[in-house]
Amino acid sequence: MRVFTVLGPTQSGKSTLVEAISRLDDRPTKFDVSGTVHLHGFSYLGEPWCAVDVDGGGDALAYVGPAMALSDAAVVVVPPDPDAAVLCAPYLRLVEEAGIPCFLFINKMDNPNGRIRDIVAELQTYCTHHIALRQVPIRDGDQIVGAVDLISERAWKYQEGQPSALIELPQSTEDREQEARTELLETLSDFDDALLEQLIEDKQPATAEVFEIAAKVLQNHQLIPAYLGAAEHGNGLTRMMKALRHEAPEFDIAADRDEAGEKARAIAGFADVKKHIGKITVLRGLGDGVKAHEPLGGESVGSLTALDAKTQIVTLEAGQIGLAVKSDHLSPGLLYDSSASSPLPEWAQCHAPGHRQMVTPTHERDDVRLSNALSRLAEIDPGLSLQPDPTSGHPVLGTQGPQHMRRVTEKLAEDFGIEITTDQVETAYRETIQKPVEHRYRHRKQSGGAGQFADVVISLTPLPRGSGFVFDEVVKGGTVPRNHIPSVEHGAEDALAEGPQGHPVVDVKVTLKDGKHHSVDSSDYAFRMAGKSAVREALPMAKPVVLQPILRAEIHLPSQFVGDLVPTISSLQGQVLGFEGNPNASGWEIFNALLPAVAQDELHRSIASATRGTGWAQLDFDHYEELRGPAPKGAAKEKASA
Repeated sequence: MRVFTVLGPTQSGKSTLVEAISRLDDRPTKFDVSGTVHLHGFSYLGEPWCAVDVDGGGDALAYVGPAMALSDAAVVVVPPDPDAAVLCAPYLRLVEEAGIPCFLFINKMDNPNGRIRDIVAELQTYCTHHIALRQVPIRDGDQIVGAVDLISERAWKYQEGQPSALIELPQSTEDREQEARTELLETLSDFDDALLEQLIEDKQPATAEVFEIAAKVLQNHQLIPAYLGAAEHGNGLTRMMKALRHEAPEFDIAADRDEAGEKARAIAGFADVKKHIGKITVLRGLGDGVKAHEPLGGESVGSLTALDAKTQIVTLEAGQIGLAVKSDHLSPGLLYDSSASSPLPEWAQCHAPGHRQMVTPTHERDDVRLSNALSRLAEIDPGLSLQPDPTSGHPVLGTQGPQHMRRVTEKLAEDFGIEITTDQVETAYRETIQKPVEHRYRHRKQSGGAGQFADVVISLTPLPRGSGFVFDEVVKGGTVPRNHIPSVEHGAEDALAEGPQGHPVVDVKVTLKDGKHHSVDSSDYAFRMAGKSAVREALPMAKPVVLQPILRAEIHLPSQFVGDLVPTISSLQGQVLGFEGNPNASGWEIFNALLPAVAQDELHRSIASATRGTGWAQLDFDHYEELRGPAPKGAAKEKASA
C-alpha cells in the first residue's frame, strides 16, 4: 500500500483534492480520527493507496508529525495567492524537519490571485530546498485552461470533471515553456553529472532519463516539485497521482526515516475512542507485519480491520494500513515490536499546548467519570496535556487552541456523555517579606485532661529571590526540647502555605530563637501549633508583598510578522530580549521575551492573531518578581475564605 499525507492551510482545498482523488476508485473507504484526521483508502491503477488528510490550522498541527511518520510522501496544497504563501510556512517547515519527500500542488488555478512565479518565489522563502516548477499554465486570455508538463513537453487542456485532454502545445506558451524547462533541467543537473554534461554539450536528454533523475532527486528530498490544478473541477489530479506513483519512494525509506529498528513490526500513528466500540488505533505494518491476537508491545493485539472498521484482517502486512480494535495498550506516536515500544523521532512530536482551561463537570455526579475520560483522551490526542491545578486540584487541559478545546468538549459530550464547564487557570502568585521581624507566641489550652502548652520566639528574615524556605534554630539551654524543634519547623511551613494575601510565602528564613516548655503539657502538636501561629502573626508585620511569576517566551514565527510582535509584548507588560533568524528554518525568526505569567493566555491569542495562526511560543518559568500595582483579583476573596 502506498500512503501520502495531504497538508495545507484552511480553505486551500486539500480536502477537496483528497476526496476527488479517492473518487478515482468506485469503492473508496474512509476512517476519521477525532474529526481532525481523515484516512481515505482507494485503488489507483490496480494498486492500494491511502491518503491521510489532516485538517488545516494551527489547532491540528499536532497530528502532522504522526501523519508523516505513516507516509511515504507529503503533498502540500497551496492557495493560488503570493500573499497566502506564509500560511503554508508551518507545513513546509515540518516537511523539511521530517525529511519527507514532498510535492506542492498549487490549487484553484481556475481563479488565481497572482502569477505562478510570484507564488513559487514567496513559497521559496520558507524552504531551504529549491522549489522546481514541473508544469506551466496554458492561458486563454486571463483564464488558465490547461498545463504543460516540463519533462514530457506534453500540453493538456483541462476538462470539467474529466481527465485533461492532450493537445498541441499552443504557440503563445512555447517561450514560457522553454524558459521553465531550461530552468528545471539546470536545477536537476545539480544532482546528476551525466545530465550536466548533456546540457553543457547542448544535447537534449531523453525524457525517460529526466523522469528517472526527477524521481531520484525527490526520493532523496533534494528539491520540491510543484504542480498545478483545480481540485474542485478535477483538473491536475491524474498528473499528481502519476507523480506520486512513479516518483514517491517505497515504504522501506519511510521506515528508515522513522528510525524503526529491525525488530519493529508497526507504527501507531493515531488513535480514537468511538462510542460503543472503544479504542481504535491506526497502525501501519513494518517488518514481518502484525497478526491478530499475537503480541505487539508486550500484549496481544485484538482484532484487525481495514479502514472501514468492518473488514477483518488476519495479518497487517508491511506497508499496509489498518485498525487495531480492542487493543487498549496501544498508543499513538510509537513504534512497536513484539515486546516493547519506542517513541517516534523528535520531528514527529508536536509543540507544547498553549491554550489552558481548568475543567470541572457540569454535574457533580460525573466527577470520577470525567477524570477517567480525560485520561483516555490524553492517551489518544497528541496535542493534549492534562495536569492538576496545584491550588484547586481540578484538571487543567492544555490544548493547541480554542478549536481544539471545542473538539475535546464535543467529544466528551458525544462519546462519554459528560458535559463540562471551563474556567481560566489562576496565576500562581507568591508572597514574600521585605523586613525582618521577631515575634513570640504562646500556645496554651486547658479543657480537661492533658493540656497543651508551647512557647516559641521566632524571627522572620527575607531571603534572596529563589531561595525558597529555610529553617534554623539557635535555642540554648534546652528551653525548647530537641525532639520538639522539627514540629516548630512543620508549623512554620503550614503557616507559609498561605500568606496575608492568600498566596504561598517564599524566600523566607524562619529562625527559632527561644521558647518555653512544660514537662507534662508540651507535645509535638502543641509546638507545631505554636510555630504556625507565631509565623502567621509575624507575617503582616514583615511588610509582605505579592510576587508574580515571570516567564521566558521563545516565540517561533515567520520573519514578516516580527515587527507586529514588538508592540504586542509591550502591551502585555513584557520585555523584549531580542530576536534572530532561525538557523534551522528558512524564513523564520526566534523571538525571545520575558512577560508576566498572567499574560500567558493573552500571549497565545495575540500570537495567533498577529501571525495569522502560523506562530507559536514555548514558555518556561524564569523567576518571580514583585508585583507593582494592586493585588491580583481574587486575592481578597481568597484571604476572606481562609
